[in-house]
Amino acid sequence: MLQPSMILVNPQMGENIGGTARAMLNCGLDSLKLVNPRDGWPNERANVMSSGALDIIPEVEVFDDTPSALSEYQYIYATTARPRDMVKPVLTPEQAGVDIYKRMAQGQKCAVMFGCERAGLANDDVAMAHSIITVPLNPDFASLNLSQAVLLIAYECSKHAITPVIEDNPNNAPAPMEELDNLFMRLENALADKRFFKEAHRQRATMRNIRNMYSRAELSPQEVKTFHGIISTLTKNDS
Repeated sequence: MLQPSMILVNPQMGENIGGTARAMLNCGLDSLKLVNPRDGWPNERANVMSSGALDIIPEVEVFDDTPSALSEYQYIYATTARPRDMVKPVLTPEQAGVDIYKRMAQGQKCAVMFGCERAGLANDDVAMAHSIITVPLNPDFASLNLSQAVLLIAYECSKHAITPVIEDNPNNAPAPMEELDNLFMRLENALADKRFFKEAHRQRATMRNIRNMYSRAELSPQEVKTFHGIISTLTKNDS
């Protein structure tokens, strides 16, 4: 059965990773990935806090950076309690649970990102997501423990955990993140070659805005190929 992956970006405490694994398995989910865990992996404190969940779920995958962890997914959700200067669909956990299983019924691979305990997700990470998940809590104290946040999302997903009917070759499925990353890097290099960035210190923010547009558009593989063709035409040397 398809299920969403939970991706912890820069988690700090092994206890929270273990609590996350326990919360996921409570809700029937077992796909957990880590990006650059502060205290390394494996982690004995995580094992203790998981109450045996880490012994049951498949081996946790560990990645050095966020793009590598997201490369296979076609639709990505970022969890955040802070307002971001980005235009993206904003969902509650309940709405996200419905949306995730609707997309998986179309054969899309989905992932939910969670940031580190101290500061949450970085803006560059949020820019890679297609949608934002925000829990409507006390605006004066909206910060959740990492494993609590995962439990909320995992529970809403579990309410819709039915075996999806996979559509053959869906025409409108978004391209995997790996394809978008390749397009993004190629565009950035082409813009740099053409001296598009008038101020070097603004390059990162400009490219983050462009990535956000890509994510929001949910480009299909064919649309990605079209953009590659446009870049090739615009950058080829005039004869």
